[in-house]
Amino acid sequence: MDNAQRPQVIHRVGSLFRAIAALESSGSSTSALARETGLARPTVHRLLVSLAEEGLVDRDQKSGKWSLGPELYLLGSLAAGRYDITDRSRDVLRDLARETGESVFLSARRGDETVCIASEEGSFPLRSHVLYVGIRLPLGVASAGLVILSHLPDRDIDDYLSRADVTGEWGTQHRRDEIAERIAETRLNGYAVNPGLLVEGSWGMGAAVFDAQGSPAWALSVTGVESRFREERRRELGELLLRQAHRLTQLLADRPRSRG
Repeated sequence: MDNAQRPQVIHRVGSLFRAIAALESSGSSTSALARETGLARPTVHRLLVSLAEEGLVDRDQKSGKWSLGPELYLLGSLAAGRYDITDRSRDVLRDLARETGESVFLSARRGDETVCIASEEGSFPLRSHVLYVGIRLPLGVASAGLVILSHLPDRDIDDYLSRADVTGEWGTQHRRDEIAERIAETRLNGYAVNPGLLVEGSWGMGAAVFDAQGSPAWALSVTGVESRFREERRRELGELLLRQAHRLTQLLADRPRSRG
């Protein structure tokens, strides 16, 4: 393999891992993974067989479906000490769910996306089911991705908006000018609001959580039905979100640094 091919292969393998994670409940077929990644089926099959030899993916002998492999679990457990913040966030999620009655989520930034890494159900019986642990969304989409994007430097926002086009999958309400307007509003309020842009009647609000360098690395969000997000209550929810996001930022700033 020449040097020009290596980055392409790495990109394809990364896309496969993310597709398996996104589709995995009882496993994913080769054809489904080809559709999800946009790669040719023979290419996907060849990569999966090679990854299986390394224990990075696993194939069910009866169904033929693929899932993430045991070697990934072992590698992930080693990386968890540096990247997993769910233990430290659990009390914050629980308290925010109790205070608001809504479903609460913690999302982490991964490049141009956010991935939901933890959740806590609220007491209110009607819930939005747009978010779930493992879902990936582009920056600027949903309240978590919007609030993280809004807290980035202007040059990073401009760079992202100039190359990212999410309207094809998420609708014209996510055009660059629409996202820019919501960024301005988010910066004014300190928190982001998603007024049912992904699923009609399903609202969300988010506040950024910062790493030790002051970068927006995570986001807390609450989601629920539209009737629970009237203007007056949005101000109350925003204050609660900002308070708990600041609390989590402080908790993470005090965590022990990994050695290496």
